[in-house]
Amino acid sequence: MPRARPEPVQVVKQRRDAALRALVEGVPYMRFLNISFDRRGDELTGVLNFDEKLIGNPFLPAIHGGVTAAFLEVTAVITLSWENLFSRIESGEIDAEDIATNRSIRFPKTIDFTVDYLRSGLPRDAYARAFVSRSGRRYASVRVEAWQDNHARPFAQSTGHFLMPQPAAAKD
Repeated sequence: MPRARPEPVQVVKQRRDAALRALVEGVPYMRFLNISFDRRGDELTGVLNFDEKLIGNPFLPAIHGGVTAAFLEVTAVITLSWENLFSRIESGEIDAEDIATNRSIRFPKTIDFTVDYLRSGLPRDAYARAFVSRSGRRYASVRVEAWQDNHARPFAQSTGHFLMPQPAAAKD
């Protein structure tokens, strides 16, 4: 019995990118802040695209602390959601259209979230990467770092704990 041919790499990449785009575009606040995600293999990097509306202190100028915290939290939530949905996307159980139209895709809920502001966020693009320390069926722990020009010099970092979404109960 011949084995099925694997899908071409470009088809797999397009499916993954479309699913990630649908996940991100489903959150209006992320569109408002102009947050996008860059996917390289299984690693996600959040990108806070600079806009003047993000400035909190025009005298420095510096990115608003609330925008920084939101960016870090969104990066953590999307990374957890991506990891949670990845196997379902790979198996073909769900695709980008399902994510865009399916209201049953639920995000992790924040239990607590602590932000350390290390220096002022400059008026330019910012990047963040989340590292999942623990992810179980009910609970996840995540650390996030944000930087601008130099990854070795973060301007903010955070830790958070999240309640993971439970699978929808089967209807009789």
